Amino acid sequence: MRPTRKRIGTVESKAPWRALILTIFPEMFPGPLGLSLAGRALEEGKWALDTVDIRGFATDKHRSVDDSPFGGGAGMVMRPDVLDAAIKGAQAPGPLVYMTPRGRLLNQELVRELAAGPGVRVLCGRFEGVDQRLLEAHGALEVSAGDFVLSGGEPAALLMLDAIVRLLPGVIGKEESLVEESFEWGLLEYPHYTRPQVWDGRTVPEVLLSGHHEKIRAWRKRQAEDITRQRRPDLWDRYVAAKNVSEG
Repeated sequence: MRPTRKRIGTVESKAPWRALILTIFPEMFPGPLGLSLAGRALEEGKWALDTVDIRGFATDKHRSVDDSPFGGGAGMVMRPDVLDAAIKGAQAPGPLVYMTPRGRLLNQELVRELAAGPGVRVLCGRFEGVDQRLLEAHGALEVSAGDFVLSGGEPAALLMLDAIVRLLPGVIGKEESLVEESFEWGLLEYPHYTRPQVWDGRTVPEVLLSGHHEKIRAWRKRQAEDITRQRRPDLWDRYVAAKNVSEG
């Protein structure tokens, strides 16, 4: 069986930003990326998504992509020769990103970096992971979606791509909304309210009904600071340090 590369989306275009997913489960894509803002942008050619079935590069009749680890231990490890062939056989722009719990934590800063480039090639591991030599040979950027373990890299890749795609030009209608989101200024987001004004005996804060934009902005900033300080002391410490540097 020959390797398969599948273009997802109905618009053939030279999209400025492209994602290539190397996986043994290409049917998992686009998944949620085919819906809502990301899906519409995909159909309109504002970004492109290709999948490559790693098993298509296996050399045996069983289409094996893994083998037992040297040194013993539970589980299997994805073979470097098969993965190398898949990567080289499916050239695309952008860094090779390997989703792994031991990688650099995925945060808004990294999302912005990846969105500013030409695209990403995402290697989705399975089993116990991939041979270390493959990562070193290709200079892979190891990225973690958080301090937890998934059954494979595909769900983490979907999460990362969703965060990236919404930052691409033309994807979000009101781009000013991106500026006020969580993490953009190092803080968690302030609370939101809408109609009805009174619900279940609970009222909307008076300042939001005042029409005084400066007071509203100040209130929202205080709320964001309070929430960040209480819920994410790690973010708060970085925010305070950065603020001191800018003011000093």
